[in-house]
This record gives sequence, C-alpha cells and structure tokens, in this order.
Amino acid sequence: MTSTRAKSSPSPSPGGDFTAYAEEAWPRLLRTARLLTGDADEAADLARAALAQTYARRRRVPRDDADFYVRRTLVRLHGRRRSPRDRRRLTALGRALADLPVRQRVVLVLRHGDGLAESEIAELLGCSQGAVTSYARRGLAALSTRSLPEVRR
Repeated sequence: MTSTRAKSSPSPSPGGDFTAYAEEAWPRLLRTARLLTGDADEAADLARAALAQTYARRRRVPRDDADFYVRRTLVRLHGRRRSPRDRRRLTALGRALADLPVRQRVVLVLRHGDGLAESEIAELLGCSQGAVTSYARRGLAALSTRSLPEVRR
C-alpha cells in the first residue's frame, strides 16, 4: 500500500536534530491544537505533549514520517482530554467546534485547518476514507446551523 503521508519537514530521527524539527513544526502544531481545543493555553499544552511523546519514541519514528506521527499523537492526545477548561474563553468558532463530536471536529480541523486530503486523514485516524467523508459532511452540516460571524466564506 502506497503511503499518502506528507513528507515536507525534517525528521525527529536518532541521527536528526529533534530540536530543529520541533522549532520548525511548532507554529503548525500550535495552530492545529488551537483549532482542536479553542484555547491558546490548552493548545500549547497539547502541542508540547505531542512533541514530548514523539521525542520519547523518536527511534521508532520512520525518518520521513515525522509530521504524520506528531500529528497523530496530537489528535490522539486531544481525543483523551476533557472538555475545554473554560468555555467562556472560546471564540464563537471554538464553541461551535467544541460542540461537535471529537471525530467530526478532528476531521474538520485536519481537512480545512491543515489542508490534508481525506485519504491522509483516514490513514492518520485509522479509518476508511468513507468514514472521513461522513464525519466531514456531518460536521459541516452541524456547523452550518450555527451563526459564526468570525468565519467568512
């Protein structure tokens, strides 16, 4: 099976410089985590935890799949976390996303926030591409019923 994983960044491999990778990936991870959590502090904690877990397992991460493994760790950690600490601090979009089931929220963030293809999301989540399509369709339908003044089409 041919991998559809993006291979654009340096790798956190034993011979590689994980610090350089983390510095390069940080803004992207923080943006994704912020969309997932809706809270800047929680997003920073989530991104840090994802990098720390990947660093601890860096010897098992294939050289050219660092982004895939860090992103998958970020998504899995997010799925295990409780709801946002303080919903009052969330933006309208953050509240709307927080109201969605976790899988729908993750699919929408990865698809529209990170620009991943459905096949990449399916591989990352370990589900079928049809399931990703369904999560995206249901999530977008739920969001379309909300008034989101900060989101421009």
